[in-house]
Amino acid sequence: MQFRTQIPVSKSNNPIDYNSKVLSIGSCFAENMAAKFDYFKFQNVTNPFGIIFNPVSIESLFRRVCEQDFFQEKDIFFHNERWHSFEVHSDLSNSDRAELLETLNKTITETYKKLQEATHIIITYGTSWVYRNIETDQIVANCHKVPQKQFSKQLLAVEIIEKSIQNTIELIQTVNPNINFIFTISPVRHIKDGFTENQLSKSHLFTALHKTINYQPSTTNYFPSYEIMMDELRDYRFYSEDMLHPNQIAIDYIWKLFSESYISETSFSIMKEVDEIHKSLRHRSFNPDSEQHKKFLEKLQQKIKLLNKKSPNIRF
Repeated sequence: MQFRTQIPVSKSNNPIDYNSKVLSIGSCFAENMAAKFDYFKFQNVTNPFGIIFNPVSIESLFRRVCEQDFFQEKDIFFHNERWHSFEVHSDLSNSDRAELLETLNKTITETYKKLQEATHIIITYGTSWVYRNIETDQIVANCHKVPQKQFSKQLLAVEIIEKSIQNTIELIQTVNPNINFIFTISPVRHIKDGFTENQLSKSHLFTALHKTINYQPSTTNYFPSYEIMMDELRDYRFYSEDMLHPNQIAIDYIWKLFSESYISETSFSIMKEVDEIHKSLRHRSFNPDSEQHKKFLEKLQQKIKLLNKKSPNIRF
């Protein structure tokens, strides 16, 4: 008997392996998946501009990167003793104006290079709700705790999201026409917007994303992380304490389904070796000066060297 419904996940025609270079952009769930890439020692860069939730802000950043449109003083502002940009996450904010501009523009340059080299890009959308700066009439990626009266909140229409996703694809393809796209929608529920409002937000993302990628070539894929969380893992034991974010069990399960469909089978043996080395590195001996432990460390170093010969990009 089958006691749960399973979400079918199509296998990628262009799977990721240890020669691939992955760029991940989007919500906090993008960071959950990126942590798995990092653990298994894939070549991966995640959210160079910090966590970004909405499609329009993601498009704006790719426009800057692809067109090498560098930040200027007019693009940053001072608030709560720090300099910020409404286009990026507060992780990049700085108490020094010149340092912030230098960091932002260095990130544009580095991300452009990573985009040129990337074989795969994973974009995770989180919400259709956005905040528009009333003074500039621009949608912001982060409000940086600026008083809410300076913004108007709105739900992006499906047509606007659809156009934004299409623009993002076209911008990236001007820099790297051979890149493989993997789109997904974050399973994290944005309950601060309201329960009904969260469902409406996600539905706009689903409609726009599927309308867009249905007309894209086979290099554009959709991974159903939201559906897996809501249907296969429909139990609060798979949530963290806030009852909104997936816990580690859920993340591990979603990663398992992702790796089975989007990672090359030839990489599985290396992933197993990497996992075994990680576990060995975490081992703590009761007697670190013993001969037995010294032999264990020597054997471990030999494993690392042998793995490095097979995959020179792997570093511990």
